[in-house]
Amino acid sequence: MEQAIPPKDREAQAEAVLSIRELRMKYADRYVLNGIDLEARPGQIIGYIGPNGAGKSTTIKIMLGLVKGYSGEVKLFGRDIAEAGSEYKRRIGYVPETAELYDNLTAREYLTFTGELYGLAPELAERKARMLMEAFGLSEAIDSRIAAYSKGMKQKVLLSSCLLHDPDLIFLDEPLSGLDANSVMVVKELLELLAARGKTVFYSSHIMDVVEKISSRIVLLSGGRVAADGSFEELRARGGEKSLEELFNQLTDFHEHRQIAERLVGVLEER
Repeated sequence: MEQAIPPKDREAQAEAVLSIRELRMKYADRYVLNGIDLEARPGQIIGYIGPNGAGKSTTIKIMLGLVKGYSGEVKLFGRDIAEAGSEYKRRIGYVPETAELYDNLTAREYLTFTGELYGLAPELAERKARMLMEAFGLSEAIDSRIAAYSKGMKQKVLLSSCLLHDPDLIFLDEPLSGLDANSVMVVKELLELLAARGKTVFYSSHIMDVVEKISSRIVLLSGGRVAADGSFEELRARGGEKSLEELFNQLTDFHEHRQIAERLVGVLEER
């Protein structure tokens, strides 16, 4: 009888979905990215974290083909994106931290339009849009203009547009923004199911306890470099910290949060 291969070993054997070598990006006289090496494989949920300005968004935008002028090698699905054209983008889903939706469209119109951009037939795009909105509890609002939506409703539309075409590589930047507690639980379960289907998820957030709970692997950027890379258990064993927040503070050398908070309170007490 053939012995089953453990999930972690299957990940190791799978071809890298994403491969970055010596990635550098310079703005003016400062390197935002200064020699990033990174690989990602099917089935991984990667918590991609770091302080503001560490280079997280720049890395993601380079992989999406939105930023040029970098040096180094970036391969997605085995091909260098500098030579791959735009076809690889059909296999990518993206939820940006801040996004401008077409507020004058209804959710049905917006999602059908998005699906067609990714190559879906109009009928299939419309049907999947309707099913996704129903699953998110928004079936009654599907024909309302997005301008009338709450922040949480708009976030569900963004998540739907990201997943509509069944992408293999998913980039999520603060995807839980504006969602209620029940929807947060749905999205967390959704990411686990997607990973189980072999999807690769890049999850960027400043909410450390969520990153800690959902990530199979955590990559921490600091000063334009990878400061840590491993599962939370591996990073905790190395740093001796009890939570990802404590580990984050240790690796980014930030220990002044209490003092800063006290100064802020002091300003409020000024008379």
